Amino acid sequence: MRILLTNDDGINAPGLAALEEIAAELAGPEGEVWVVAPAFEQSGVGHCISYTHPMLIAKMGERRFATEGSPADCVLAALHHVMKDARPDLVLSGVNRGNNSAENALYSGTLGGAMEAALQGLPAIAMSQYYGPQNYGIDEPFEVARAHGADVIRKILAKTPAQDQDYRLFYNVNLPPVRVGDVKGIRVVPQGFRRGSCFSVEPHNSPSGKQFLWIKGGNQQVMTAPGTDAAANLEGYISVTPMRADLTAHDAMEALADIE
Repeated sequence: MRILLTNDDGINAPGLAALEEIAAELAGPEGEVWVVAPAFEQSGVGHCISYTHPMLIAKMGERRFATEGSPADCVLAALHHVMKDARPDLVLSGVNRGNNSAENALYSGTLGGAMEAALQGLPAIAMSQYYGPQNYGIDEPFEVARAHGADVIRKILAKTPAQDQDYRLFYNVNLPPVRVGDVKGIRVVPQGFRRGSCFSVEPHNSPSGKQFLWIKGGNQQVMTAPGTDAAANLEGYISVTPMRADLTAHDAMEALADIE
């Protein structure tokens, strides 16, 4: 199996190192693991692409490249330049430092990389590590990914249906904020919503008196509705959420049908 890896935390991120181990296990001794990742952190860029300016790409090692672009840029660089003569069989994005459950998925560069791969017709899985009181600051924050990542990906690939829709499936996997021995299992769940917790800004003044705004995240320990992603994660389960890039609100179509 030929596997492409990307992320949004940057090519030197420890989560990417964990994903490389997972991918090596999946690819096997006869397989190949390629990395095309951002040269610098690109968290929160979503599905952004560098449409109005070129991006530098540099070879960092055997089958390892860094770009001055977003995760979606990295996938494009891989498929249409680095690996153009031998496309990957699978694209993995992550392992992200922090969860991409609930509304976080909409901002996530990790998901943006997987989404671009799906739009390019490839199987794609994004993986993120939730943080909380039980695992924040531990020596090995990606221990759950290393222990369970390959198994979860195998199970997803084994159950993925035939892809005949224009907008292919991709998968959002979030690992729970617990120690590896406390993982309860896997739950396939829809995306949730954290009520009362959202991104905001926090103003700060520089020494020169100019004002700057820092983007500030909401409380990540807020439960989503029962049976949805963040709720499952906070209960100790690995969540798997199938997604598509089709943004149509199909439930609203009928109500608007008579507009002329």
